[in-house]
Amino acid sequence: MEHGSDDGPDLAVSRWVDLDGPVHYVDHGGPQGAPILVCVHGLGGSLLNWSALAPLLTGTCRVVALDLAGFGRTRSRGRAVTVQANQALLHRFVAEVVGAPVILVGNSMGGLIAILQAAEQPETAAGLVLIDPALSLSRSGRPDPLVFSTFAAMMVPAVGRSLLAMRRDRQSAEEAAEAMLRLCCVDPSRIPAHVVRQHVELAGQLREHPDVDAELMTAAQSLLWVLVDRRRYAAMQRGIDVPVLLLHGDQDRLVHIAAARAAARANPDWGFEVAEGVGHVPQLEVPGWTAERILDWLAEHPGNAALAAHGFLQPASH
Repeated sequence: MEHGSDDGPDLAVSRWVDLDGPVHYVDHGGPQGAPILVCVHGLGGSLLNWSALAPLLTGTCRVVALDLAGFGRTRSRGRAVTVQANQALLHRFVAEVVGAPVILVGNSMGGLIAILQAAEQPETAAGLVLIDPALSLSRSGRPDPLVFSTFAAMMVPAVGRSLLAMRRDRQSAEEAAEAMLRLCCVDPSRIPAHVVRQHVELAGQLREHPDVDAELMTAAQSLLWVLVDRRRYAAMQRGIDVPVLLLHGDQDRLVHIAAARAAARANPDWGFEVAEGVGHVPQLEVPGWTAERILDWLAEHPGNAALAAHGFLQPASH
């Protein structure tokens, strides 16, 4: 599978912090005094999911991304990996490492965690950017059969473990990474080549960790339980009192566009933009489009952007 132009990686600084165990994050840099964006990846993802987007934002924003517990290079080491536990981890990261409030940018499960954070710890969020967030199933949107069957298997531990083990045994790291990108994208060839290489390298590293499958299943189960409680989750969304930008690919196989349209109707104050011909990860597939929408939205909310410029991160050292 061929991929987009290889412009080379951005100058992200890899760092670690101890939050009841090592947490990996990267600081993509940005101007001093710029609004701080904290990027939160989705289920099965990592901070690499922001590698194509971040360099397009750092002209006017300070961009930081972390690996949640059980994902990327932040291994659980006995810590819980549920969405609730990772929301608590995000809270500590924002409060103790970055400095609140910030603009939370979440994709998929990361969008759901950002919603939980803004609802439960409103003082930490100056605004939310939700990129194809995990949303409760809309009655007008049929789930993708492959996605539905995979998540159904996750709810039965023995079945889920067998499915994940079978896939791992049959696929190389490169095949596994590219299969995930094909699932999440309409056209994965749009993703810059160096970003694909990063994902392949990480997939190879994760094969050395025996708990990866179990942690993925635990996180998936906790995610689904939040989505099942539709009324409570919808109430959380309505209760957010800072600006929200909802971006969604209209060809998303994991979170149907109908769910995003329903969320936008239920929250008419939210900004809502649809990426046509794009899948679950617009920040990877169409990073230019995604960056333009985020920067335009920030310009429309200068007060909130200014609120997010008061963190205590050290200056970036590139």
